Amino acid sequence: MTERSPMLPPERTRTLILASALLRGAVAAGLGLGSLAVLVTVLWISSPYPDSGPGGALRTAAGIWLLAHGAELLRPDTLSGVPAPVGVVPLLLVAGPVWLAHRAARDAAEPDEGGRRPSQAGVFCAVTAGYLLVVAGAAAYARGGSLRVVPETLAFPVALVVAGAAAAGVWTAAGRPFGPLPSWAPLVLQEAMARTLFRDRAATACRAAATGAAVLLGGGALVVAVALGRNAAAAQESFLVLSGDWSGRTAVLLLAVALVPNAALWGAAYGLGPGFALGTGATATPLGLSGTPAVPDFPLLAAVPAPGPATPLNWAACAVPVVAALAVAWCVLRVAAPADGPRARAWSPRETALTTGLAALGCGALMALLTAAAGGPLGTGALGAFGPVGWLAGPAALAWTAIVGVPAALLVRVWRLREPGWAWRRDVPEEDGRKDGKKDGKKTEEAGRKEEAGKKGRRGKKADPVEPKRTAASATPASAPAANPSAPATSGPAAAPEEDAMDDEDDAGFEPYDFLPTDPWHEHGKDGHEKDLHAKDLHGNDWHGKDGREARWASLKQGSGGLMADFPAHIPAALRSDEPSAAPADTDGRSTRGAQGGPGAPGATP
Repeated sequence: MTERSPMLPPERTRTLILASALLRGAVAAGLGLGSLAVLVTVLWISSPYPDSGPGGALRTAAGIWLLAHGAELLRPDTLSGVPAPVGVVPLLLVAGPVWLAHRAARDAAEPDEGGRRPSQAGVFCAVTAGYLLVVAGAAAYARGGSLRVVPETLAFPVALVVAGAAAAGVWTAAGRPFGPLPSWAPLVLQEAMARTLFRDRAATACRAAATGAAVLLGGGALVVAVALGRNAAAAQESFLVLSGDWSGRTAVLLLAVALVPNAALWGAAYGLGPGFALGTGATATPLGLSGTPAVPDFPLLAAVPAPGPATPLNWAACAVPVVAALAVAWCVLRVAAPADGPRARAWSPRETALTTGLAALGCGALMALLTAAAGGPLGTGALGAFGPVGWLAGPAALAWTAIVGVPAALLVRVWRLREPGWAWRRDVPEEDGRKDGKKDGKKTEEAGRKEEAGKKGRRGKKADPVEPKRTAASATPASAPAANPSAPATSGPAAAPEEDAMDDEDDAGFEPYDFLPTDPWHEHGKDGHEKDLHAKDLHGNDWHGKDGREARWASLKQGSGGLMADFPAHIPAALRSDEPSAAPADTDGRSTRGAQGGPGAPGATP
């Protein structure tokens, strides 16, 4: 019935859009009232001894429907003749009217296919007006029934509940945006809402506040369930005494189910500390039940604790707000310091504490509103105050969630960001995919030391000569003559197996030949003649001899990893004769400077 009618024209004007929204609000109110009227009528028909006709049943249904919106009712037919107020609202009945008003506004605010979006303010006003028209008619009709409506409560809270549900529906149709605020809002708040960071913090605080309130509600329901389990016999006796026929017992059962959210809020207020009132002269708290309670005969009220001091089982109800505070801290930390997120994106301690405090404030406000709606008067005199007090339960929820939640959030943040436990977390993932960490770590450290030594050598720092590692070529005696003086040092059938054996060795065990002294290869004496310096290593091998050159070449070729050629470098004659005084020629016909691998020669040791 709430879908758009296909008879409406595709191109609707503003007047038609507002008229459709007005009709939607009235239909939503009529659906809620009609559903409750059908239920009450069925119970009236099934009752063996009805007190009134069908008109009285319908007027009772209208009064109960208005009570579901928060209106206060009066029972004029009492033994004392003084009308008794009925202010305890069954919160489960509130879900139906609120959902219908929300859905009507949401559907009216959605644009047509290919059409423009209607005015949000116009839709809100039209839906609210249409709904309130039905509310006024129902209040006028219920005036002559057994449950009359207090006129002052039609403006507050009935109109406020309807307007809030309609506003939520329009906001949902718009995509649930956060801002921008209207122009009449303070400039500081408008600038804050324009920042994405502020909106993220506000959204996190709202989610955490809703989570804390939900945990408190669930914990309160658990407290009531445990208490009813302990007093199951008293609850069963009360249920059987209230009515003797099945229709009456069905009505009592339905009323008890509608009051389950109220009982959960009573249990949450009991765990928070302020407790709830059982009349004007009695209060139930975790410390005990004081005063003389005025408790009507009803199955849910069998969960009320016995008079006297409390027991340790009653004190266990205080664990409910502790769990709620930890839930608020956990909800904030999911965004402030996620377990699988980088450490650089974690919030600062100040931001974490501030957001948790705002969440605690929101949780306290929600609990104050809900507990105030869960209680109310049930009559005059001793029953004038019944249920939790909102202005006490709200600050208690704020205190519990702030005192426990803020330190818990800060401690868990420090724990998640600690270095020893989270050293594997890096803002930039490592690209090295090595498996053997210990071995590769040693290789990396050794390579770093060698690279640093190479930098020092290239900067011209003198390195102390160290003992070179003997290779297959350097192990050959210096006095052994070569079969072919002009052949490379690695040629021959005997050199190949030795080179293959050296190539199979691990790189970690290979130590390259150390740097040569930085002293000049030749120095000029006083007579102007060039004097050849034949340096020798620690083993007595001649650096500039043929065998020494072959040993150095084999060592360099092995350390290059296959990058060097299989033959030694050949120095052209033009490069050997570039000096005015030529160096003494070696036995193979090449100059001593070029063969020795002096500065600038290809293949020389760096």
